[in-house]
Amino acid sequence: LMTASMSNAIAAIILAAGKGTRIKSDTHKVLHKIAGRAMLDHLMASVAELGPERLAVVVGAGREQIEAAVGTRAVTCLQEPQLGTGHAVQQAEGALAGFSGDVLVLYGDVPFVKAETMRAMLDRLHAADNPAAVVLGFEPEDARAYGRVIADDDGRILKMVEFKDADEGERACRLCNSGLIAARAADLFALLARVGNDNAQGEYYLPDVVNIAIADGRPCAVIVAGHEDEVTGINSRAELAQAEGRWQAARRLRAMDEGATLIAPETVFFAYDTVLGRDVTIEPNVFFGPGVTVADNVLIRANSHLEGARLASGVKVGPFARLRPGTVLEEDSFIGNFVEVKNTVLGEGAKASHLTYLGDATVGAGANIGAGTITCN
Repeated sequence: LMTASMSNAIAAIILAAGKGTRIKSDTHKVLHKIAGRAMLDHLMASVAELGPERLAVVVGAGREQIEAAVGTRAVTCLQEPQLGTGHAVQQAEGALAGFSGDVLVLYGDVPFVKAETMRAMLDRLHAADNPAAVVLGFEPEDARAYGRVIADDDGRILKMVEFKDADEGERACRLCNSGLIAARAADLFALLARVGNDNAQGEYYLPDVVNIAIADGRPCAVIVAGHEDEVTGINSRAELAQAEGRWQAARRLRAMDEGATLIAPETVFFAYDTVLGRDVTIEPNVFFGPGVTVADNVLIRANSHLEGARLASGVKVGPFARLRPGTVLEEDSFIGNFVEVKNTVLGEGAKASHLTYLGDATVGAGANIGAGTITCN
């Protein structure tokens, strides 16, 4: 069954122009990592699942960093000065010239929106009532200062209102605006051209396109995110740590669901791309950096650190082992305590039991590396 979002061309605009002052960093906020991957890259990976025809990233402060990170994967558009979210989206109009499909507006600091949620927004855009725009709403435990979406029971929007401009009745509404929006390209930019800045902040707000469309007599719709975590923005180091915590908790559950034993799950940290086989046992305080693949029936003992390593079936590692990029451990090989391995292949059944550094080496099958051995360069 072809859904509307699969048959229509898709473009995405990711907003990443803000300074992110609360994170207090020389690194741009959206380049801070969760599970070893920049926030922006988490989001771009989800967008990629939709197969977008165009992808634009709106940059401002720290633009050189983002341009370098994005490379050729997207067009970057400069927003200078920064006059609000509506103004930010307008900066991508040139990058989408000649594009007549559906546009998703996303945020670089809201990295965990699922591809299926994006698809649901696009499908709603092509429903029978033909809305001018679809907003992604959510219902947080604490609605705080989020903008509100005033809607009827069928998800038809009556009004969008920023918290600072909302009255008491509107603030009592629990349905909040994530900021994410879907619209056809022609509608989006035509509506944006009519947005004014007569509000508490003197900014051009993206949600105003909804109010303008409604005033024109065109319907707009809201769909509700499955979970608040999906649309939570990350603005500070504390929020970054909270997002890491939520991501890790979900990944640990998945590891166990797929047949791994985690003796103390809360002490194990995975990377975004960690691959685990079945009947893998992981003892406490194990950290996976990016690029680790673990086959079936592997034991990783306590206090080990792995990155860029491939472990075949029956391998045992640790405790207190460090595997660095380029490590390949063949079947039934063994790395013991206080052994560091870099760019080295350990053959089938070979072992380095303790206090050894193996760098830039090929160790044959069945070899036994004695304590205190060093290979390097």
